[in-house]
Amino acid sequence: MAMFMALAAVPIIFSVGAGVDYSTSNMVKTKLQAVADAAALSAVDHSEISDTATNAQAVATTVFNTEVANIRNVTVTSLTVTVTDTNNSRTSVVTYAATKTNAFMGLLGLPTTTISGSASAAAGLSVNINFYLLLDNSPSMNIAATSAGIQKMVNNTAAQGGCAFACHETNPSADNLGNPGGVDNYQLAKNLNVVTRMQNLASATQSLMTTATATEGSNTSQYQMAIYTFANNGLSTIQALTSNLTAAQQAAGNINVLPVYKNNWLTSTNNNSDMDTNFETAMSQISTIMPNPGLGTPTSTPQEVLFIVSDGVDDEANSTSCSKALSGNRCQQPFNTAQCTTIKSRGIQIAVLYTEYLPLPTNTWYNNWISPFQSQIGPNMQSCASPGMFFSVTTDGDITAAMQALFAQAIATARLTR
Repeated sequence: MAMFMALAAVPIIFSVGAGVDYSTSNMVKTKLQAVADAAALSAVDHSEISDTATNAQAVATTVFNTEVANIRNVTVTSLTVTVTDTNNSRTSVVTYAATKTNAFMGLLGLPTTTISGSASAAAGLSVNINFYLLLDNSPSMNIAATSAGIQKMVNNTAAQGGCAFACHETNPSADNLGNPGGVDNYQLAKNLNVVTRMQNLASATQSLMTTATATEGSNTSQYQMAIYTFANNGLSTIQALTSNLTAAQQAAGNINVLPVYKNNWLTSTNNNSDMDTNFETAMSQISTIMPNPGLGTPTSTPQEVLFIVSDGVDDEANSTSCSKALSGNRCQQPFNTAQCTTIKSRGIQIAVLYTEYLPLPTNTWYNNWISPFQSQIGPNMQSCASPGMFFSVTTDGDITAAMQALFAQAIATARLTR
């Protein structure tokens, strides 16, 4: 009986030993899989998603090797880490094979157990975008921002026949405006606490920088901003392209309406007949500033977005493209969007915020020259915009909310279409 028990004990012991080795192999498999998961995730986490695929691959490899070193009796025989960026997404795959030293099975000629597995992770890539804000600061943009403000301006400018525009003149006495203290309408609006569209636009642009800062942080993206105004002579630089959004926010406080000398005169030596909005020149100039866009991924150049805010009416010297010339050499018409087409053909997205040109049916000039094409202005501005990137804001509308919505749409479009 004793001999029988001794003989029976041998396979029992080896069975128990095999069970122990099997159990520890499963435990090691679980640990290795956790390490592989951590390595795969490290390539797409918050810190690495904005880095290149090559660097993320190196980080994932280091994470795996460092963690495996803490697992006893395990030798990694092969490790493959692949990190791939495609459009706006990143995928990381970690594949491994390893051997674990057996405690009992070695006595049966099985000194090790082979363990293999893989892990993968994916995430959206950061999208780096350069925004070029092209803001119309011609006198027509400095209308009172609300219906109540417009009425207040009209009521307080009886000597001018009632004017809703807060035009900024450096020599208002030359026009006999009839305002208290001889001030121009720009100062009159301030004295009456009337907020103008240009004030709202400056405030909205500053708020946009706060939103951009928060958004790029949550998306691990980088947004650069450039701010330009345009009127008679094309572009005026408020802020050159910068990644310092705090500086851009401070600079946006300088956005203001174009000052003129007096009615019909841009300066004391330049009688330009109030031709103070030249969209074509501004578009041509901004086109030369913006480089061709890339994918915006860590291994590519940024995407480019042109952000236009305007009431959509040209007021410039007559040309062959003018649909309705005024007396002399002056032309007022909806913006010529030919440059929009050219810019979009380069792969640059165009976002357009149309601040509706307010109908002024009691104004003779409006009735003669603007009213005939009033209905064309909005559709014309929309044709300039890239698909889905057009917003319109009317009198009493919230320019800040409209700019925020357009910015969000530009970000979403960048992630979906590039």
